[in-house]
Amino acid sequence: MATRPNRCGRIAERLENQHRPALLAFLGRQWTQWRGGKWGHMLDGFAKGVRPKLLVIGLTGGIATGKSTVAGRLKELGAPVIDADRLAREVVEPGQPALAEIAKAFGNEVLQPDGSLDRARLGAIIFSDAATRRRLEEIVHPPIRQRMEACIDALRKEGASPVVICDIPLLFESKESMRFVDKVAVVYATKEQQLARLMQRNGLSLEEAKARIEAQIPIEQKVERADYVIDNSKEHEETIAQVDRLWEEWLLVANRFDCTR
Repeated sequence: MATRPNRCGRIAERLENQHRPALLAFLGRQWTQWRGGKWGHMLDGFAKGVRPKLLVIGLTGGIATGKSTVAGRLKELGAPVIDADRLAREVVEPGQPALAEIAKAFGNEVLQPDGSLDRARLGAIIFSDAATRRRLEEIVHPPIRQRMEACIDALRKEGASPVVICDIPLLFESKESMRFVDKVAVVYATKEQQLARLMQRNGLSLEEAKARIEAQIPIEQKVERADYVIDNSKEHEETIAQVDRLWEEWLLVANRFDCTR
């Protein structure tokens, strides 16, 4: 007959796992003082090698489905959010290698007079041609991923939150980005809503808006592949309520989810 696990033992094991890095670091400092550093440095090194648990949620969706609304609410709730779009802007700033590669691949006409990237001109080129879009992704995605990985590692070491949100618009389109996340949350809106929002927000024609939506994986397919779905097709208050519930759930999941990498 199987014996029932000892509850005290389970609690002790959980506490040990949660506090192991801090405990090892403390012991390392003590050994440094007591034994002149030899054993202390070894223990400190071991402690640094133990990576605290961190649940990484990939937040994605389709263009103009409302990821910014969801990310904004998560920030209000205290979630650290890594914004892939912000990283994408950083890697193409003047002086960055990616910007020079873009100019070489697409011509200097995609640059402003001051040497910065002309996003509107580049967007008009890539959204009308899948091959040029893939070429741009080959240039900018590697440095974006490098920065994202550095951000995740920094948050893991900081240990301020057990959950981090990676806001990645093209998460499913980039297989390499999928390796950063443990779970995926998709923000959903209807295609009609996407079109209306995109035309209003970006000042695009109907055909231009359609081209940008069709350049991505259909939102229905993303919903099928998601671990969580946030329906942003209804009232704003309903969306916020969904986000609040999910944040509470993720905090609970993080406490029992083995996210060590």
